[in-house]
Amino acid sequence: MSIGQAKEISATTVDVGDATTRYLLYGLLPSWFVPGVADWVMHRRTRIEETAGTKESLIHSLMMAEVGIPIALTLRYEVNPLLLSVQLGGAAVHEATALWDVRTAVDSEREVKPVEQHIHSFLESLPFGALASLMCLHADQVKSLLRGGRGDPDAWRLVPRRRPLSRGYLAGIAAAIGTCVLLPYGEELLRCVRTGRRNRKNDENAWSDAARWTAARSGKGR
Repeated sequence: MSIGQAKEISATTVDVGDATTRYLLYGLLPSWFVPGVADWVMHRRTRIEETAGTKESLIHSLMMAEVGIPIALTLRYEVNPLLLSVQLGGAAVHEATALWDVRTAVDSEREVKPVEQHIHSFLESLPFGALASLMCLHADQVKSLLRGGRGDPDAWRLVPRRRPLSRGYLAGIAAAIGTCVLLPYGEELLRCVRTGRRNRKNDENAWSDAARWTAARSGKGR
């Protein structure tokens, strides 16, 4: 590299805020769906419906809500102390629920393989990475939050974005959520519920057969 090229590169200015925003919207958020689908595949391969069952599947739905609600609000409203509080609370609760999820799986007969654990590491770290980037972008709102929002009349209410995201982008994200989150995890929950009902019915039938057999044996012994 020549001295002239080095000077040209060093003189280039980049809008860090704009670059970070593009990274969040077109990099981090879309890539979030990849480990989500991979995790569903691992649940299916380890037959969650026959092991941990509906309980673990419901925990997965809870975690998606804990992450999905803050994301939906961030796409529609300005970042302020209220929204930061929702984001921080959602990340903290999501982490606690993730621990509960793994414990539920481990305590059941479902094998949580190393690959699935590695997938979990992405799903757990992405919310904190997104939140850290947002806090850097909105350092003034972080300071306002630390001050309790004093002096800001809009600190504790939802304020629509001054520059709304395009309808095309929002529609694309909604389609990705439906395809990569709602559809596979809805299928998982339905599969767990159906299997649970079938197993309970089989248990009831087995109990009834045992009761009839015991009654028949008692009748013969008289």
